[in-house]
Amino acid sequence: MTLTTSPSRVNADDLVSRVEALNAFLQTVTGAVPEATLGKAREVVTKAGKRLALSRDHTVVALAGATGSGKSSLFNAIAKLQLSQVGVRRPTTGLAHVCVWGPDRAKPLLDWLGVPSGRRFSRESALDGDDEAALRGMVLVDLPDFDSVHESHRAEVDRLLELVDLVVWVLDPQKYADKVVHEQYLSRFTRHRDITVVVLNQADLLGQTDAERVVADLRRLLDADGLVDVPVVITSAVTAPGTGALRHALEYGVSSRQGLLRRLTADVKAVAEDLAPLVSVEAGEAALDRDTVRRLSDALADAAGVPAVVEATEQAYLHRAGRAMGWPLVRWFRRMRPDPLRRLHLGGAGQAEVVPASSLPTSTAAEKAAVALAGRAVADRAVSTHGSGGVRALPEPWPAALLAAARSKLHDVPDALDVAITRTDLGLAEHRLWWRVVGIVQWVAAAVALVGLAWLGVRLLWLVLGLPDLPAPTYGGIPLPTAMLAGGLLFGLLLSVVVRPLITIGARRARRSADKKLRNAVANVAAEMIVEPVRAVLGSYGRARETLALVRKN
Repeated sequence: MTLTTSPSRVNADDLVSRVEALNAFLQTVTGAVPEATLGKAREVVTKAGKRLALSRDHTVVALAGATGSGKSSLFNAIAKLQLSQVGVRRPTTGLAHVCVWGPDRAKPLLDWLGVPSGRRFSRESALDGDDEAALRGMVLVDLPDFDSVHESHRAEVDRLLELVDLVVWVLDPQKYADKVVHEQYLSRFTRHRDITVVVLNQADLLGQTDAERVVADLRRLLDADGLVDVPVVITSAVTAPGTGALRHALEYGVSSRQGLLRRLTADVKAVAEDLAPLVSVEAGEAALDRDTVRRLSDALADAAGVPAVVEATEQAYLHRAGRAMGWPLVRWFRRMRPDPLRRLHLGGAGQAEVVPASSLPTSTAAEKAAVALAGRAVADRAVSTHGSGGVRALPEPWPAALLAAARSKLHDVPDALDVAITRTDLGLAEHRLWWRVVGIVQWVAAAVALVGLAWLGVRLLWLVLGLPDLPAPTYGGIPLPTAMLAGGLLFGLLLSVVVRPLITIGARRARRSADKKLRNAVANVAAEMIVEPVRAVLGSYGRARETLALVRKN
C-alpha cells in the first residue's frame, strides 16, 4: 500500500526552485506586506533550507495519536524492541522517542528535531544481522499524546508535526471519531495528503464485520476532513492483522526517498496558497495617467511658488532690459530699484555649486493640503490596474503600501522643490547681444547730445562774458550744437519707443520659458519623490505575483 492512490514524484531541483522563488517573493514584498502575514512563509523557507542541508537520505516518520490508542505499542512492534513505555496513561514526560534504521549518521538531524540523546535508539546496532534494509534511513518518532493534560506535551507534538516528513495517525476503535483529532489535527493536514497515513489500531478488539463498519465510518470522516484518498491501514500490535500493511506503506515511503520532498513541497505550496490573495489581481499597466501626474505637478508648482517666480522672471527681464538699453543718463534710477529675481535670491543662472535657499514665501496650509491630496490621488489611481480582466483594484495591503510610498518622501519635498527652482536656469544670466547693440547706440546718442549741450553751454558762457560770438556750423539751417542736442535726445527717445514692444515680447517669452523650465523641474521632483516610489511598489507587486506563480505551479 502506498501513501497515496497515485503518488507523483517530486524532483529535488524543482523543490529547491520553489523555495528560492518563495524566498524571492518574501524579499520582494518586505515592507509592503505586514511581517505577521509573512511569518509562516519565512518559517517554511528556513525549515526547507535546514532540512535539505541536514540529510536527504533519512525519512522522519512520526506516530501521532491520543492516549490509549496503542501508539507506543505500535512503535515497539515496528522497531521489534521495547523502546517506548506502554500504558493507558502516559508518563509525565512530554519528550519523543526515536528509533533510527541504519548507521547512526542522523545525529545532526536528531539535534535539529530536538530529541534528547537518552531517547535515541538505533535499530541496526540493536539487532545485528536483522534484515531491515527496506526501512534503512527511516527515523521513527513516537510522539507524546496530543490529548495530554499537559500543555507542554501538546506543544511538543505540534512542534514536531511541523518538522517530520511522514505522519502516521494512530486511532483506536473507541476514539477514532473524536472531534479533537479530526478538527484540531487531521483537518489541518488536507494539503499534506501525500505524506499522511491513518491507522486503525487495536483491530484485534473488533470482529471482521465491526472492523469493516468502523473503517467505512472512518473513511467518511476523513473525506469530510478533506483527506480524500488518504490510506487507512488496519493494525494490531498484539495479534492479527499485525503491522504488515503499515510496514509495507512505510517501506515504500522510505525507499522512494519522496517523503521529505513531498512534505517540503506541500509546505511550500500551502503557504503559497495562503499568500495568493495578496497578489490575486493580474498585474497590468498602472493607471497613472498623465492627467493625474499633471495635477500632482501643478499642486507642487503652486506650493513651490512657481507662479511668483514666473512673474518675477518677466519683471526681471523688463528691469534688466531697461538697465541695458535705457537712456544712459537715467539708468542709475533703475539701479536703485531691486532686481525682482535677486530679491528672491534667484539669479537665473542655475550653475552654483552650493545652492542657496530662496526667499520664496513658504507654502500655505491650503497649498500643503493640495500637495497631500494630489499625492493621495496618485496612490489611488495606482491601486487600479488595467489587465486582461479589465480595471480592478489591487488587493490589500497594497493600497496602503502605495499610499505610504506616495507619502514616504513628502517631508523632503519642500527642500527638493527649493533646490530645483534655484538650480533652474531661467535664461537671464547673460545680456542679449541685441541689448548690447542697442545699449551702445543709446550711449552714442547720449554722447552726441552731451557734446551738443556742452557746445551750447560754451557759447552761452561766451555771450555772458561779452566775448565775440563763436561761429558754429549749421545743419539744415539749424546750429550744429542745437541739432546734436536735439537729435541725440530725440533719437534716444525714439529708440526707446521702438525697442519697448520688443522688450515686452521678450519678457513674455522669458515668462513662458521660465514657466516651462520650472514646471519641468517640479515634475522631476514629483516623479522622484512621489511617482517613482509608487511605481516601485507597483513593480514589486508585479514581481511578487510572478515569483509566487512559480511557487504555485503544478
